[in-house]
Amino acid sequence: MSCTLAVSNSPVFSPSSSLFEPLALPLAHVKFSPSSALSPTPSSPCSPFRFRIQKPLTRTTSSAAVAAEASTQTILKRKRPAKLHIPVAALGFGGSVTPREGKRDEVEEEREGCYSVYCKRGRREFMEDRYSAVLDFQGDSKQAIFGIFDGHGGAKAAEYAAGNLDKNILEELTKNGEHEIADAVKRGYLNTDSEFLKEDVRGGSCCVTALIRKGTLIVSNAGDCRAVMSHGGLAEALTSDHRPSREDEKNRIETLGGYVDLCHGLWRVQGSLAVSRGIGDRHLKQWVIAEPETTIIRIKPEYEFLILASDGLWDKVSNQEAVDIARHFCRDIDVPAPMLACKKLVDLSVSRGSVDDISVMLIQLNSYI
Repeated sequence: MSCTLAVSNSPVFSPSSSLFEPLALPLAHVKFSPSSALSPTPSSPCSPFRFRIQKPLTRTTSSAAVAAEASTQTILKRKRPAKLHIPVAALGFGGSVTPREGKRDEVEEEREGCYSVYCKRGRREFMEDRYSAVLDFQGDSKQAIFGIFDGHGGAKAAEYAAGNLDKNILEELTKNGEHEIADAVKRGYLNTDSEFLKEDVRGGSCCVTALIRKGTLIVSNAGDCRAVMSHGGLAEALTSDHRPSREDEKNRIETLGGYVDLCHGLWRVQGSLAVSRGIGDRHLKQWVIAEPETTIIRIKPEYEFLILASDGLWDKVSNQEAVDIARHFCRDIDVPAPMLACKKLVDLSVSRGSVDDISVMLIQLNSYI
């Protein structure tokens, strides 16, 4: 067999206890025979290395000496390091409506007549999607704020956003009043981002939120989570995905000194990230901003429901397909089943080859008029 002997300041090979004198070069080319583990083979008669060979043990050798030799021979074998146990932090699935969970393949939550949400893990070991739902804030049953958060590089950013973005938006809304609602949402996103960056945690998250207040719907997004509304059965996208392939996003990134490159079929910021806005992403923060785009509309009777979903759905299912399926389960059957609609949408995406985490939230807009 072949072996290499470590020599410099090693706790195993100390000058006082080593069988060999200090060596300047590894002995990978020196072979040993099983019968004489400490003798060089004839294949290297001119070896420049000198060996100090112990005398054979006699019957009078003490047991302590035998143990010492056994220990010395044992250290010549490379030992496999002990397996490290790395604890996995508990993962939460949203804000106030769901408790912290461990590893989950599926998560679902529903409040009849208000919203339904279903999340399914893709091929990753842990789900990185999160959601939040806060109802009846300020004692008004017709006010609510919802969110879907698609994490990347881990779930920490999505979990943080799910637990804090809604609070930060509502806090800014309280400070600034109704006339600056878009600015309040923007500051809520930016504050959440800056607070998360202080945590010194890697990863990031795309976000889409829907704030319903006094009959007004305020939809915002940063990243490629999307909001699609059913307007009398017609799909109407209320957000636009923030991807580096978008001309205005590409120009913004390049103006800031960055670049957009095509890698493995996707346009990526600095050849790395396939979205151009979001919470977190410290190493790309100069170009991947947290500033959202916001749409504000007054809710009308013909606005039936709103779908918030991660790109795990939208990469495989079109806006109109999603509305058609959701509408069937919400309006075209005797007993509305919005949760079943969410699950059918997820199943459709999976059947078309999605391997990503998929989160779908369906919000009944008529409940908030």
